[in-house]
Amino acid sequence: MQTWNDVIRLANHGAPTPPRRVEKTAAEWRAQLTAEQYHVTREHGTERAFTGEYCEAHEAGLYACVCCGTPLYDSRTKFESGTGWPSFTQPVEEDAIRYHKDSSYGMVRVEVLCNVCDAHQGHVFPDGPAPSGLRLCINSASVKLVTSKEPAAQ
Repeated sequence: MQTWNDVIRLANHGAPTPPRRVEKTAAEWRAQLTAEQYHVTREHGTERAFTGEYCEAHEAGLYACVCCGTPLYDSRTKFESGTGWPSFTQPVEEDAIRYHKDSSYGMVRVEVLCNVCDAHQGHVFPDGPAPSGLRLCINSASVKLVTSKEPAAQ
């Protein structure tokens, strides 16, 4: 289980090597994604609070990267944070996501990215529930809920 100290260590020293890499041109990403998905994942944007498709979702499954289909979060680690974005306490695997120090907008935060395709997911904060204490605050536009009946890969 990752904790805030692990997040800081990984942000400072890099994520484990992902199982694969997916790289596409901006034109290829634009052809695959909606305008909002492209803005959030490729331009590091943020959807408005309480507007995302998965903010209030409670279905069982895995949340996969909307860009590359890599499973990133399990619905069993999703919780109601009251922030207006889907929140999770852990990634599915340590090598699934990458952390990056983000000092934009006059503040210091830790950005969460897909480790396979570098898609911006959101940010992580040390104010989540026990036992991890993490709140991975994720944009709905950056993920797709995959149930056991549908494939994750794109």
